[in-house]
Amino acid sequence: MKPRDAEQIGLNLRPETMSEVTPTPESHGPEPLVAIRGVSKVYERGRQRIEVLHHVDLDIPEGDFLALMGPSGSGKSTLLNMIAGLDLPTEGSLSVAGHRIDRMSSTELARWRAANVGFVFQFYNLLPALSAQKNVELPLLLTRLSGARRRRNAAIALDLVGLADRASHKPNELSGGQQQRVAIARAIVSDPTLLVCDEPTGDLDRHSAEEVLTLLQRLNREYGKTMIMVTHDPKAAEFARRVLHLDKGILVEQADIGA
Repeated sequence: MKPRDAEQIGLNLRPETMSEVTPTPESHGPEPLVAIRGVSKVYERGRQRIEVLHHVDLDIPEGDFLALMGPSGSGKSTLLNMIAGLDLPTEGSLSVAGHRIDRMSSTELARWRAANVGFVFQFYNLLPALSAQKNVELPLLLTRLSGARRRRNAAIALDLVGLADRASHKPNELSGGQQQRVAIARAIVSDPTLLVCDEPTGDLDRHSAEEVLTLLQRLNREYGKTMIMVTHDPKAAEFARRVLHLDKGILVEQADIGA
């Protein structure tokens, strides 16, 4: 894909955007894209009180690629869902690009997600009756773009993920890795502020997983996309810039992979 084509769907070429940012809650540098302060999440089930997250503090700078790891039940998916505006904290504050999403109503959150978050799941969630092109166009149906512009932007996104020649194929005509790349194209076609990935390689063989992870890494390093990825796979985490470990809802360790 030519840089000019990428810019037409809003993808700005900003390599090494993390090089001068220290990603810690105590940083006095640029305002973080995501600022999490004292966030806890408690579920009440009858008389049972289950604390899933416990006073988490975290900054995620623009251009970060953060991997969230931890055992099942550690709170990593809950934290990811909060960052994506799918869940709200019981206490604490959560800001994205200066917006306090923890204060938004459900209607405001839905609008915010549509404009700011791209989702990549373990299972691709492609509509089986639609071609790859039409699947990628779906988020653009919520915009005021013309049909011609939607088709062009979807074609550009498919080209970016290396599937321009599969635009007319339906999901059952694509491999698992190709389907996940279509899902990534769908996630980036509207140029979201954040890309959130929940076990994006969990249903793929090692070769396909590496292709998908290499693509995500490229989107981060060449196009400056900010990403948060939940994974159980240490090999997958190596593609991130930072790895954050949660245990029993507590942030216990951070590791910098490096630029």
